[in-house]
Amino acid sequence: MNYIDTAIADVKIIEPNVFGDDRGFFMETFRVDEFAKHCAERTFVQDNHSKSSHGILRGLHYQLKNTQGKLVRVTSGEVYDVAVDMRESSPTYGQHVGVVLSGENKRQLWVPEGFAHGFYVMSDSAEFVYKCTDYYAPEHEVSLLWNDPALNIQWPLVDGKKPSLSVKDEVGLLFKDAPTFA
Repeated sequence: MNYIDTAIADVKIIEPNVFGDDRGFFMETFRVDEFAKHCAERTFVQDNHSKSSHGILRGLHYQLKNTQGKLVRVTSGEVYDVAVDMRESSPTYGQHVGVVLSGENKRQLWVPEGFAHGFYVMSDSAEFVYKCTDYYAPEHEVSLLWNDPALNIQWPLVDGKKPSLSVKDEVGLLFKDAPTFA
């Protein structure tokens, strides 16, 4: 696997080696020793799989307790995936990384604990899978406003149309009002 640095040192793009022929392909998607060497030593406790339609934006979410690191990838379709640094002590506090993940490019993104995370579906639909370092705890979840001007995230919105959002994402907090990590 190829581990690629991003503008935020702790966030990594992971490109698997894909071996294929006319019968299909094979790729290794996770290997604990390589992940520890290039990203972080973590134990993953939960795997999730979601499917979303074109124009849906999920996020930007994080948990104040049961803080989750996420190793994310798309198995079908294409998304624009974003991680926002919510760690006040970080030199990249308030900055973000945005990456296109797709079933085609097979890239993964490591989003460590202390980051808000979200994605926008660019294809007709997308299947999104991710490993988490802690359990989902909705009572501790925060939703950061996806289009906060202070974050200046350049979402690739189709025809500039507002994305389809959940109720909690419609009323997400502004960055300046959102709780942070030390």
